[in-house]
Amino acid sequence: MAEELKEIIRVSNTDLDGKKPLYHALRKIKGISFIFSNAICASCKIDRNKKAGNLTNEEVNRIENLLKSPDTKLPLWLLNRRKDYDTGTDKHLISSDLKLTQEFDIKRLQKIRSRRGLRHAWGLPLRGQRTRHNFRKGTALGVKKRALQPQAGDKGEKKK
Repeated sequence: MAEELKEIIRVSNTDLDGKKPLYHALRKIKGISFIFSNAICASCKIDRNKKAGNLTNEEVNRIENLLKSPDTKLPLWLLNRRKDYDTGTDKHLISSDLKLTQEFDIKRLQKIRSRRGLRHAWGLPLRGQRTRHNFRKGTALGVKKRALQPQAGDKGEKKK
């Protein structure tokens, strides 16, 4: 009996497309890049071009176990949270954990009133980019002074 292709597989609370190759399907999980998905396939000894829908339950469990503790099998430079601020350990965060940690980091920066925290609060770029022309989306643009001044001969009141 031929193995059936599953349309959707569930890995770490994310639905993955079963028709795509495994390395491409894993990238749909927030926090997993191209190089990280290739490293997952290599360390779990699964062909990266295998369709995600053809994975067995044992292979899916191997992938999920590696995602829970990647620091044991993967090099440290591949992780996205090295020397965590609270614990000092090396981690790799995915999905909602990544989003929450980023939000808490930004709130911590704003609370201590650091330069980066203030620029986050003001909605400005953090890393030295110029702001004269870019980063003006979502805010009110300046008004020309000529438009504010009354016309010559008009004293600002209506004629009847």
